[in-house]
Amino acid sequence: MDTAQRVALVVEDDADIRELLTHSLAMQGFAVHSTSSGHTALEIVRQQTPDLVTLDLGLPDLDGVEVCRRIRQESDAYIVMISARVDEIDRLIGLETGADDYLTKPFSPRELHARVNAMFRRPRQSNGSTPDRPTAGVSPTAAQAPEPAEAPDESLVTLGRISVDTDSRIAAIDGQEVELTRTEFDLLATRIDKPRRVWGRDVLLRTIWGEGWTEDEHLVEVHVGNLRRKLGRAATPAAPMPFIRTVRGVGYRMEDPAQLDVQRTC
Repeated sequence: MDTAQRVALVVEDDADIRELLTHSLAMQGFAVHSTSSGHTALEIVRQQTPDLVTLDLGLPDLDGVEVCRRIRQESDAYIVMISARVDEIDRLIGLETGADDYLTKPFSPRELHARVNAMFRRPRQSNGSTPDRPTAGVSPTAAQAPEPAEAPDESLVTLGRISVDTDSRIAAIDGQEVELTRTEFDLLATRIDKPRRVWGRDVLLRTIWGEGWTEDEHLVEVHVGNLRRKLGRAATPAAPMPFIRTVRGVGYRMEDPAQLDVQRTC
C-alpha cells in the first residue's frame, strides 16, 4: 500500500456531481472520501487530514463558506470551491475565506484535473517530520563525530519586521507567527526574497498557480488584499510594517518604510 497516497475530500450535495468528482480525483491517484454534509465534512477533515478538499457552496446543512472558514482554521489542505453561483461577489467571498480556487458549474473534469495539478506543483508544508536517526551500520565513533558547522540558513528571509522561513513555511512578525493561508504564504515568500522587484500579476500567476492562469488575475488581487490586511494588523505609527505597493498597470512590490526613511535622509 502506498502510504504517501494523497487524500481528497469531496463535499457536494448533488449525487451526480459528487460521483463525477470522486471518479475524476480517483483517476488522479487520490484516495477519495465524499459527503453531502458540511458537518460530516469537518469530521472527515479532522480524521483523515486530506490534502485536497472540493467544496460545494450550496450544502443542505451548513453554508459552504462557513465550512471553508472552519476547515482553514485547522487544515492547510488545498480548497477548491465549486458552485453554480456565477456572481463575482460569491467568488470573492470564497477566496477571501481561504479557498485556493473557485470553479463554477458546469465544469469539465479536464479543467479540474489541470487546476489540481497546478496547485500541487506549488510548495507544500511537510507535516509529521521526525528527527534524523543514525544510519544502520555506522560505528558509534563515527556517529559521535562532531558535525561540520552549519551553513547559513538560506531558507530564512527577512524584511523589516517580517521573517519568512521557506523550509518550515512559517511567516512571523517580530518573532510571532502569522496565520497565513498556503496561497498568502507563497505570495509573501515569492516577493520578500526580491523586495524591490515589481512582480506582474501574470508572472505571479505563473509562479504560484502555474501555467495557463493568465486570465485569472483576480485571484492575485484577492489574495494580495487578504495578505495586506493580515500584515497591516501589526502596523503601528511607531513600528510600521513593510507593505505591498501596487504599481499601477504592472503589479506589486514589497517596500520597507524604514529603508525608505533612510533613503530620504541620505
